[in-house]
Amino acid sequence: MKSKIQFLLSMTIFGTIGVFVRYIDLSSSEIALLRSLIGSLFLMTVMFIMKKKISWGLVKANALFLLLSSIALGGNWILLFQAYRHTTISNAALSYYFAPVFVMILSPLVLKEKLSTKKIICIGVAMLGMLLIVGNGGVSASGFDDLLGIGYGLLAAACYASLMLVNKFIKNMDGLETTLIQLGMAALLLMPYVFFTEKFNISEVSSSSILFIVILGIIHTGVGFLLFFSGMQKLKGQSIAALSYVDPITSLVISAVILQESMTFVQLLGGALLLGSTFISENKSIKLANKYVVTK
Repeated sequence: MKSKIQFLLSMTIFGTIGVFVRYIDLSSSEIALLRSLIGSLFLMTVMFIMKKKISWGLVKANALFLLLSSIALGGNWILLFQAYRHTTISNAALSYYFAPVFVMILSPLVLKEKLSTKKIICIGVAMLGMLLIVGNGGVSASGFDDLLGIGYGLLAAACYASLMLVNKFIKNMDGLETTLIQLGMAALLLMPYVFFTEKFNISEVSSSSILFIVILGIIHTGVGFLLFFSGMQKLKGQSIAALSYVDPITSLVISAVILQESMTFVQLLGGALLLGSTFISENKSIKLANKYVVTK
């Protein structure tokens, strides 16, 4: 029961990210940099307290895949934060949850896994759901801005799918250690980009934004991942797959109830088709990929 509560809490925390990002007056790349930096420092402190050392030999052995996954992680966060800025949280969350579909499509090429009839049907249903979201309720009066946000969400999903697939090739490293290294490398990779393109100046950031970015780094990244990995250790794969849907559902509830963003019946139907198809398609390979992946 304790493991389920920990995992549920982590999914709920991840599902609230969008509302915090909305109130941070920084660019998406700046938020991604600060989140990865604060999160990695927090997890480093936790590992120090736990007296758990990083296996640098394993890090060296997996260096290429850690680098590629860190690039995918940084791109994933930047694009997802852009999605939150351009469309509703529900649209961003649903388009982002297209990631498992990308994994199913790419698995035969990358992981040499067979694409079963069930998966092909699920991919088709998920695509239908996405079309309903985009064409019949995902686009509000803001029109183009909504489409742009959904596009960013789908690109973020593509980066997340890449992260999941690359992490399949990381060997003998546990989830917490892998996450710490990926966060640290993402921060290092984002630093030159942010400082040369955004002219980042912390003194110009409002006090409320500083508070929200600290919460995003410590609670949504550090605490969220600690609960995530602690909870999933004693849970069965099917339980993990089912409970993972608390994340997008939390985002949808926040969008509709707290922010009062409109959701039409057709959009809800599209979301149900998308989430339902990805749930039915869950298999061992995707669950194992989730074990070593940084989520939202």
